[in-house]
Order: sequence, then structure tokens, then C-alpha cells
Amino acid sequence: MGVFHVLRHGEHGLLGRVLAGRMPGVGMTDRGRAEIASQAERLAGDKIAAIYASPLQRTRESAEIVSARLGLPIEFRDDLLELDFGEWTGATFDSIRADPRWQAWSTQRSLAVIPGGESMRAVQQRVVAALLELNERHLHESVVLVTHGDVIRAALLYALGMPLDFYNRIEIGQGSISTISLGAGGIRVLTLSDRPRLPSPQS
Repeated sequence: MGVFHVLRHGEHGLLGRVLAGRMPGVGMTDRGRAEIASQAERLAGDKIAAIYASPLQRTRESAEIVSARLGLPIEFRDDLLELDFGEWTGATFDSIRADPRWQAWSTQRSLAVIPGGESMRAVQQRVVAALLELNERHLHESVVLVTHGDVIRAALLYALGMPLDFYNRIEIGQGSISTISLGAGGIRVLTLSDRPRLPSPQS
């Protein structure tokens, strides 16, 4: 049985303001780095065999924090990249919600395609193919995948046997870990969006 700890990158500077997508130069905030450091400490208690990551800056930075704590190299993979948001990349959320095509995308993920971008079905196909390939490579081992919220939701919907249109029923927090296992008994979700444990801010 292979175990995949799927880590979403930590908070970044454009969060909630702009759809970052595959924009270059979007790095993590201090809080984001703290989120990932907390999760790296947790992962250090497991026997992790390998780290794989999306090559975008925020996932690269996240993977580097985990790599430094675990003493493992990182392999960057394009099949873990953020969904390609096409024309919406870099746009504000207010402007995207005003686009009449947004309604179809937000409610019909199984059918809709982002203008000039990628479908959720294509994202699911590539991340599931990556899981199956890496499971063959790491039979009976645990690995870390550092990627993005939409990619993680696509993998979880597949593992749970849920349609892509149920996308919004799963919340994947910044810096959270979701754990999936693959084995002779099939695919299972062991944890869902386990958030980092940060100390409470001092008043």
C-alpha cells in the first residue's frame, strides 16, 4: 500500500484578491512559511520516502521547507501544477465573478472549461495518473506531494467516488494535508484537509 500525504502550499500574498493560477513570482507570506514548517515537523514523524512538487514558486518554497526538515530531495512534476486558469489568470475575483462564463465553471465542473484554460476533468486525469505511477514506484512507502487546492480536490473526488460537480463540498485549507492510500483493497482517503497547528497570536 502506498500512502500519499498531499500538502497544499501555504498562504501566499495574493490570496483572496487575485486568481494567481500559474502566475510566476507568487511566493508565500511569513504565515504561509509558518504553516508549512508546522506540517514539515508533523511529517518528520513519518517514514517519508520521497517529495514531489509542482514547480510554481509557492509550491517550490513549500517543498523546500519540507525537504530541509526531512533531509530529502525534491522532484518537480508538471502533472502537479495548478489548474491552468487561462484568461482568468491574474484577474481579480470580482471581475471573474462578473464574467457570465463563471457561473457554468462554478456549478458544472464536470462539463465546463475555463476560457483559454483547462477543464477540471483534465486536471483529475493528470493527477490520478501521477498517483498511479508514483504508487508503482513507491509500493509500501509514504510520499509527500506538494500541490494546489484544485488539484487536491480533483484527486479526493476521484478517491471518494464523487462527481466533479461536488467540487465545492470539499474545503482544502492553505497548508493543509490530505492523505490518500492506494493498495490491494483499493483507494482510501485517510485524512481530509488537516490544517497546520500554529500557536495562537498573542494579544
